[in-house]
Amino acid sequence: MRLRLLICLSVLCSSAAYSQVLTKEDSLAAGLIASNNATVVSGYGNARYEANTDNGQATVNLDRIVLFVGHKFNKKVSFFSELELEDAKIEGGSPSGEISMEQAFIKMNYNKNNYFVAGLFIPRIGIINENHLPTTFSSNRRPFVEKYVIPATWRELGIGYYGTSARIAGLNYTLALLNGLNCASFENGEAIRGGRFEGKDASASALALTGSLLHYYKNLRTQVSAYYGGSAGISNQDARNLNLKNGVFGTPVGLYEANVQYTAQHLHLKALGCLIQIKDASKINNAFGNDTPEQVFGGYAEAGYKFTTKKETAWMLFSRYEYMDLNQKVPDNTMRSNTLNRQYIVSGITYQPAPGVLIKLDHTYQVDADQNKANYLNFGIGYSF
Repeated sequence: MRLRLLICLSVLCSSAAYSQVLTKEDSLAAGLIASNNATVVSGYGNARYEANTDNGQATVNLDRIVLFVGHKFNKKVSFFSELELEDAKIEGGSPSGEISMEQAFIKMNYNKNNYFVAGLFIPRIGIINENHLPTTFSSNRRPFVEKYVIPATWRELGIGYYGTSARIAGLNYTLALLNGLNCASFENGEAIRGGRFEGKDASASALALTGSLLHYYKNLRTQVSAYYGGSAGISNQDARNLNLKNGVFGTPVGLYEANVQYTAQHLHLKALGCLIQIKDASKINNAFGNDTPEQVFGGYAEAGYKFTTKKETAWMLFSRYEYMDLNQKVPDNTMRSNTLNRQYIVSGITYQPAPGVLIKLDHTYQVDADQNKANYLNFGIGYSF
């Protein structure tokens, strides 16, 4: 049992800046909840202070509180759910946060190496999307590329298949069928982020396929993933009126991503690159006037050095460089903006007083192609259990 626990820990935690605490959610996912008919509770959250050191303004915010409730029906079937509250409260008639289901799905084990999921779930795309606990990344904010290019946390309704190769050691793979996107809600400067349905009144007329290959070799974790789906789940009449192609993969969006992570005792390295292609951007802009780009690119690289002081406590020094061009290629009916060609340098230190808790201090330098610059000092705390 102890060997099995250590194996699961190494797989689940290989991408984390610190060895991630095995939460009850992770235990349920890994099949480590021994009893049948067991209900487990877990969660995570973070709060953050941010000061713009250029203009002297500062804010403090409870970014999110997430409650996980899962249930093991028997050895093969389990339920997973996460309820998220963002920005502390919901108040009618004024700007406020949101309450949303981050996931709600049934997991059905086929055998020890293969399982299916059905419901609202998070596909394996990028680094942060699937594993986004605040104790798994070093900065107070998630990487900007995995917000504006990969729209994490990206969840949709559908069915998925997850497997581990019996022939190739360390190889894992996924394939999922999801509802598509809504191109009417694409926003200039946020790429496809606004087009997510996230489980609410999602059109099933447009669908999407996503898949990934994930390989572990010693301290190296390598992943590639892809998404291809329709974004115009509208009626035939509306499609004709708007000059858009509807159907399962009508007005398609393609997203292609690769990342690599190296985790040793002290040295932690990660890098990611992502490309989005929207070939019918010109038609989308004619229909909705939302300045959708044809191509978006983003990537980042991060290096961290960890050192420990006492048992279960640790410090991490890190630095990350990010680059994104949110209108790398635009159609003739869209103006290119240099403010959407951005670079970020995020550097700081994190302290782990106990497994499952991180205290973070970092500085963010932001500059765009027009040389508009900004500096932010961030201090915060994150937890998971």
